[in-house]
Amino acid sequence: MSTLFAAAGMDEGAPRPLADRLRPKKLAEVVGQDHLVGPEGTLARMVAGGRLSSIIFWGPPGTGKTTVARLLAGETKLEFEQLSAIFSGVAELRKAFDKAKARREVGKGTLLFIDEIHRFNRSQQDSFLPHMEDGTITLVGATTENPSFELNPAVLSRAQVMTFHRLGETAMEQLLVRAEALEARPLALDADAREAMKGMADGDGRTMLNLAEEVFATAGKGAKPMTREALTKLVQRRAPLYDKSRDGHYNLISALHKSVRGSDPDAALYWLARMLAGGESPLFLARRLVRMAVEDIGLADPQALVQCIAAKDTYDFLGSPEGELALAQACLYLATAPKSNAAYKAYKGAMRMAKEHGSLSPPKIILNAPTRLMKDEGYGDGYEYDHDAPEAFSGQNYFPDELDRQQFYDPPDRGFERELRKRLDYWAGLRANRED
Repeated sequence: MSTLFAAAGMDEGAPRPLADRLRPKKLAEVVGQDHLVGPEGTLARMVAGGRLSSIIFWGPPGTGKTTVARLLAGETKLEFEQLSAIFSGVAELRKAFDKAKARREVGKGTLLFIDEIHRFNRSQQDSFLPHMEDGTITLVGATTENPSFELNPAVLSRAQVMTFHRLGETAMEQLLVRAEALEARPLALDADAREAMKGMADGDGRTMLNLAEEVFATAGKGAKPMTREALTKLVQRRAPLYDKSRDGHYNLISALHKSVRGSDPDAALYWLARMLAGGESPLFLARRLVRMAVEDIGLADPQALVQCIAAKDTYDFLGSPEGELALAQACLYLATAPKSNAAYKAYKGAMRMAKEHGSLSPPKIILNAPTRLMKDEGYGDGYEYDHDAPEAFSGQNYFPDELDRQQFYDPPDRGFERELRKRLDYWAGLRANRED
């Protein structure tokens, strides 16, 4: 029905959101995506060359994916057909393909834009393939999720993935300046509140313009500039872009883990706070901190694991929000602790060897002999009780007889493992003397 009104020109006087009124009219007007639409951008070169291939747009909400798809259709003279994978099924896809075939018969091409394309199941995604291959459609799909995980390999092999970036400070300011020019008045915000609003938008241009529209609607011309506090009361702060079940979840936990491993306590604390602010389970974070303690610190600081378990217990005891401080303390402890993955590597090496030689028996010398038969077989024969040996170290062999002695654990000269290194070197000397 809205299409009929538009065709008749009846929607011209209808109110339109600020974001829609500011929608770019050409690719060069799109902000924040110069790597795609700038003079040397991938899409700009593709349009200039007169050939548009199927594309997957991957990026956060509010970065211009739908707008760019519309502009591409206009600049390449393709008919724009749009579907949302959330609201469409097989019937809608079939209709879109049929219309594209009809256009093709009269020499017109179709750009089929699928928003949230990752929501289509595997068979629905496969239905694009023949129409992409014979040129019936040029597919442009938009997704906020990693295409490597969410889209069929067959679709990805026939489409080029282009990444949209979250809007930065410069792009956000450009949008606000355009909005002020359109409204013919400045936003009634002081400098601090203006920066706060950009932070609330979290890189999402559409959200930024919606917030600006609310300010324009509330503050009339000549109104006194709002402070940060007044802005916060006026608008509800948008939740951070963070989906606990999808790509953002893994990106942020990876950032936290690598910041801890890289001994950057400030970055580690920032990513921990980002996840907590996004609604992540504190106990999930406690488990990940424990993993970091054993994987990246290990015996370089044995207290790291103790600190993490204590933080988990403290959170259980105090609950939220006080318990989160214990997680923050553990996070800082890990980030500032000496780092070692020697124990992690030793375990991995031992596991590989165990799988390769899993049927080898322990040497008879260290086996108990509870029966006469076992004694007759030599079980326990010649075993040396280490506590009776000088330095409480016998140096006898504990590996299978068929396997040469292995070294899995190689502690670095850092933290507590510096002391362990000295012990191992000392025992190695005693063992060498025994063998001589």
